[in-house]
Amino acid sequence: MIFDAHSDLPTFIYDERDRGKARVLEENFERFFAPGIGARVMAIWTRPDRRSNATVYGLEALNALRRDIEESERFELVTSSEGMKRAIEDGRIALWLGLEGGEPVGESIHLLEVFYRLGLRVLTLTWSLHNAIGDGVFERTNGGLTNFGIEVVGKAEELGIVIDLSHINEAGFWDVLDTTAFPVIASHSNARALCDHGRNLTDDQIQAIAERGGVIGAVAIPSFVHRERPTLEMYVEHIAYMADLAGYKHVGLGFDFVYYLPGWSGRSVEGFEDESKIPALVERLSETFSGREVEAITFKNFERVFERVVG
Repeated sequence: MIFDAHSDLPTFIYDERDRGKARVLEENFERFFAPGIGARVMAIWTRPDRRSNATVYGLEALNALRRDIEESERFELVTSSEGMKRAIEDGRIALWLGLEGGEPVGESIHLLEVFYRLGLRVLTLTWSLHNAIGDGVFERTNGGLTNFGIEVVGKAEELGIVIDLSHINEAGFWDVLDTTAFPVIASHSNARALCDHGRNLTDDQIQAIAERGGVIGAVAIPSFVHRERPTLEMYVEHIAYMADLAGYKHVGLGFDFVYYLPGWSGRSVEGFEDESKIPALVERLSETFSGREVEAITFKNFERVFERVVG
C-alpha cells in the first residue's frame, strides 16, 4: 500500500469543476489512484496567478475538493491517524488536506486555525517564492522565517499540523528546526548530492530531518531526479541514497505527478510516468530493500509521523 505525501490533484479538481464537471475523482479513479494508493496528501497550491486573492482561492479549492469527495464513496477526507486507518479498513482511500504554500493563511494566525477546522493537517510553509511566513528556494534573498513564520510554526505544533519543508530555502529550513522539536517532513524532495537542484536537500538537511524522526518523500519530477536521464532507476537511487544516509525509516514517497496540469513540461521520469507504474516501483524497491523496509518506505514511515504530530 502507498502513502503518497504530495499530490496537486486539488488544482485539477478545481479547474474541472469550474468547467461544470462533477465526480472528478470518481470518474478518474483508475487513472489517479489505482493500483495501490491507500493514503494521499491533497495539497492546495496557490499558483502564481492566484496569489493576489490566495485566501479566496484556497477556500474555493477546498470547497471543490470536499464536494468532489462527497460525490464518491471511494474516498474520505481524514483528520486523524485513526480516521485514516478506519477509512482504509472500510475500503476507502484516505485523503489528507494540505496547503502547498501558506499564502491562503495570509498574515493571520486565525486563518491558520480556520483552515485547521476545515481539515488542514499538512502545511508546506512556502512554495518557491516569498510569502508572509518566509522565503522559498527561488527567492533571491535568503531571509529565512519571518516573525509571523515563527508564530505559524508554533501554532501548527499546538494544533497538530505537520510542517512540510519542501520548497523553503535553507535559512528557513534551519529556522524551523530551531523553532520546533516536533518531527517535520519534506513531502516531495530528493537528494541534492545526486541531482544538484535547488529544490533538493543537502545531506545535512536530510540527516537533520531524520534526527527529528521525520521523513523525506522522494519526488518524481524529472528535473529533480536527473538532468539528463531521469529514469525509474535513478528515482530509486535517490531513495536508496537517502536511506543509506539517514536510515530507511526516514524515507517515503511524495510523487508530485503533474502530467494532468496545464503547462506541464511534457517530460516524465522514464519508467515512472504516472500512477500506473507503481507496481514497477515496488518491484524495483524490492530488489534493493527487504519486505519490511519496502513497507516502511511506501507507507509506514509517513504513517508514523502523522500519528506523532496529528494524532
